[in-house]
Amino acid sequence: MRAVRLAMVSVVIGMIGLSLIKAAEIKSPRVGPRAPDGQPIKATTGDASQGPAQGLAAPAAKKTETAVFAGGCFWCTEFAFEQVAGVVEVESGYCGGTKATANYDRVHLGTTAHAEAIRVTYDTNKVSYEDLLAVFFDAHDPTQLNRQGEGDVGRQYRSAIFFADDEQKKLAEAKIADLEAKKVHKKRIVTKLEPLKEFYPAEAYHQDFARRNPYLPYIQAHSIPKAMQVRTKHPELIRNGN
Repeated sequence: MRAVRLAMVSVVIGMIGLSLIKAAEIKSPRVGPRAPDGQPIKATTGDASQGPAQGLAAPAAKKTETAVFAGGCFWCTEFAFEQVAGVVEVESGYCGGTKATANYDRVHLGTTAHAEAIRVTYDTNKVSYEDLLAVFFDAHDPTQLNRQGEGDVGRQYRSAIFFADDEQKKLAEAKIADLEAKKVHKKRIVTKLEPLKEFYPAEAYHQDFARRNPYLPYIQAHSIPKAMQVRTKHPELIRNGN
């Protein structure tokens, strides 16, 4: 009976994983603009040099920025962020060390200065850096020093925010202070704030790993639950239609 129950749980988790994979698909919809009543807006004739048709506001120009976070295994953090509306791309990689040691064979030993990290490219018209910070702190346990759980142990799994400028640093400091003041966590937050020097993309097989391997035991036990936690706590930040 226990084996049957475990099998059923595995199936349910797999189904949840597939829904998350759909939510995490970063692609532009091939659907034209629609009016408030849901009907397609037909193209108007006339002089194109006169600009957008009267009554239709021109869409805001996309402005992208990047944020770099480390919160344990990058398979998990990448998966959690891929489902966020306004996120254009999430790339797994290494941050904090040198180019010579920026490879998995070296980093996973825990003897380099690198952390497994992700670089999030996002549209500032749709999501803010503060929003991404909220997702980050709910996508991992920021009170665990140099580890996440029992299996991912070592400095390479540290909780860290690699700030690109003073503004990102101030926002990160403010977020941590707010979480501490509200006593969101029972233990002290140990997330390190480190200046971003260089981000080195990880090997190709690490990219989109959870999306491509939803049935692996590690993904079902760690990546999917963390992504689900983000969906539960921040439903307003998840892509529409998923």
